[in-house]
Amino acid sequence: MPKIKPSKGSPYARIMGVGGYRPTRVVPNEVILETIDSSDEWIRSRSGIATRHWASREETVAAMSIEASGKAIADAGITPEQIDGVIVSTVSHFKQTPAVATEIADKIGAGRPAAFDISAGCAGFGYGLTLAKGMVVEGSAEYVLVIGVERLSDLTDLEDRATAFLFGDGAGAVIVGPAKEPMIGPTVWGSEGDKSDTIKQTVPWDVYRDGTAEKFPAITQEGQAVFRWAVFEMAKVAQQALDAAGISSADLDVFIPHQANMRIIDSMVKTLKLPEHVMVARDVETTGNTSAASIPLAMERLLATGQAKSGDTALVIGFGAGLAYAATVVTLP
Repeated sequence: MPKIKPSKGSPYARIMGVGGYRPTRVVPNEVILETIDSSDEWIRSRSGIATRHWASREETVAAMSIEASGKAIADAGITPEQIDGVIVSTVSHFKQTPAVATEIADKIGAGRPAAFDISAGCAGFGYGLTLAKGMVVEGSAEYVLVIGVERLSDLTDLEDRATAFLFGDGAGAVIVGPAKEPMIGPTVWGSEGDKSDTIKQTVPWDVYRDGTAEKFPAITQEGQAVFRWAVFEMAKVAQQALDAAGISSADLDVFIPHQANMRIIDSMVKTLKLPEHVMVARDVETTGNTSAASIPLAMERLLATGQAKSGDTALVIGFGAGLAYAATVVTLP
């Protein structure tokens, strides 16, 4: 039996560049209060959110992704033609097929890369990052574009007092490429399907199509159950990611959790006992919860504002629908 020739990849992978795109329309809490019985103070105290961005008709999933990708490619110092893979994490691209990744690849001039979409909710960026790392190390790609993008305003029930204020739109992208030393740590990931009903789409598309649903499908969640799970279980996963990378919280420079809710972020910081020197991403205040886009958007803003710098060690963790999660330690580009 002939022996299969081994792959020739890079021994390690790294994030080389990052880019983000936020829609031009900024939506304050006052707009949300037009459809729910609440107050600005209540929304801020429950979520930490003051504003969010909502996409216009022209700011499609593909269009936002293309803008974020262009910035990431420029930041990485490569050309679109060098991209061998495009991975898009989203739950809000309404065309079932073809994958929006193929459209994005074509529009940015990437040639003929492997291109596919994944659906892992708020953990989607971590899943995409892990897959991209594997492609680079395995040798099937040298440079991979990973995008987290959402138009969650399309899936928001503005009359649902529990979620109407949470969601925003946007796209974040990174370029993953070869490295000479470990710069993306081992991923701790998984899911708890027995709890999947705590974050879900209200009705399947076919129920809406058949005319038996009164409202367009939206995302709903059991707030308290999600809060408890995120704070206690995800803090354990974050610690496992630190252990897998062989470092402690004292070695961290930056913490970039999924921007779900300010209370969740602050509680995780407390549970993990992060030192005061660790910069914590709190992009949720002005961007809202953008699901798969939240981590790369927060990363891009920290670097752009100088709150984090190239070479910093960061712990990233995404968690949400599924209930899926993914955490890893990375070196910032």
